[in-house]
Order: sequence, then structure tokens, then C-alpha cells
Amino acid sequence: MEISSESSSMSQGLRIVRLVADREKWGRRLLGVSQLASELGMEQSRVSRLTRELCDLGLLERVDKGPFRTGYRYFTLASSLNSGWIRETRTELEAIVAEFGLKGRVSVRDGCRVILLRSSTNEGLPGSFVKPGMVTPVWCTGSGRALLWDHSEDALETLLKDVNFIGVGGPSAAHAPSEVNELMERDRPRGFVVAAEEFEHGVYELAVPIRTPNGNILAAISVLGDSAKVRSKEKKIAKTLTDAAERLTSYAN
Repeated sequence: MEISSESSSMSQGLRIVRLVADREKWGRRLLGVSQLASELGMEQSRVSRLTRELCDLGLLERVDKGPFRTGYRYFTLASSLNSGWIRETRTELEAIVAEFGLKGRVSVRDGCRVILLRSSTNEGLPGSFVKPGMVTPVWCTGSGRALLWDHSEDALETLLKDVNFIGVGGPSAAHAPSEVNELMERDRPRGFVVAAEEFEHGVYELAVPIRTPNGNILAAISVLGDSAKVRSKEKKIAKTLTDAAERLTSYAN
């Protein structure tokens, strides 16, 4: 799994969707592959591949090789972003910033990938590695492992069986499904994930799952920072995350 490639593809795909949506919104002439490539400064072959994938996902649509329009899934996604729990994540993340001065994030899972849904406003500080639509591995991030909280050892083995662990993550990253399971078994008794340098050197992440009212995992909320800042307040941060997750569950329908 090439994380940088995944992140780049998602970012470029989002640029395409935004351009198509903006032109449609303002009544401007709609574009085909070559025009999109020219507008975005991308290779035509890459735009062709990405637009096919976006059409397959329902985010774009195209009739008889004509220009692209926004697809039905685009409007479904836009509607979902107005749901109560997502609106409330902004308040929860900013409360974390105010209390601890640390970065906060809310993420969701797509297979073996974790997709950043929302981050706190202090993510723009120098040195931040966050990019719009950032994609990270599910097995070596705190948010990712929180999203795997309910997975059994067999379920982890099935999910991660085709993953290439080599060269991904920080110095404490897992390198096999069995190692991911060991980390999960270590963390479950205390009720929250501690990812110490699993994704990036020097970065500690605490995370808990956010659940739907019927108990399914919906997303993960996490806090990141250097070792000294996170470990000195570990229990307090974990309690804050757990309380935030419970409040967000109350908004999830």
C-alpha cells in the first residue's frame, strides 16, 4: 500500500470534483478530459483514469463521452456532511485545542485506509503533515487502530492479509497482522488506543472510536502531539476523548 500515492490520488480526485462542481454551480461550460487536464495542469492520462474512478464511485457522471457533471453520490455525500454528529466534531476538536493545546482529528475508515474527515484549526502550525483528504494506514495510526477496535484477530488477519507493511510507519509500527492484534489486546483493557511513534517519529496519538447509537463504529477521534505533552496528561486526555465520543454518538442518527 503506497500511502503517498493514495493521498496524491485522492487529493487530485477532489480537485477534479471541485472544478466540475464549481463550473456546474456557476453555469459555466462543462469540461471533458482534455479540458480538465489543461485547467488543472495534470496529465491527460491521469485525469482520464481518475475521472473513470470518480464515475464508478458516482461522484461524477458522463453521458456518451460528453462533459462531466456531478453524480448522485456527490449530492448524497454533501447532504451527509450536514448530519448532526459531523457538525458537532468542530466544537469538540476546538475544545481539545483550548484545553490541551494539542492537535485533534476525526477520521473514518475505508478498508485499510484512514481518511481524515476533520482536524482542529491548529493543524496549520509549522511542521504539520496534514493535507486535505489525507490518507494514512489503518494499522499504524492511533485513529486507525481505534477504527479497528471491534475487530477480532481473525478479522484483522483477513483485512490486512494483502497489506505490504514494509517501509510504512514510524519506528514502533506493526509489521504483521499478528502485531496489530497484540497492540489492540494491549490497549483494550485501558479503553483507548496509545500509538507511540507508530506512524511518525516523535508523534504520540491517543484515540477512541465514535459509535452509532446501536454500537457500530462510525469514526475515530484522536489527539496528537509530542511524547512529553501527551504522556504527562494521558489519562485526562483519554477521558476527554471518551466523553467527546459519547456526546458525538448522541448526535448520530
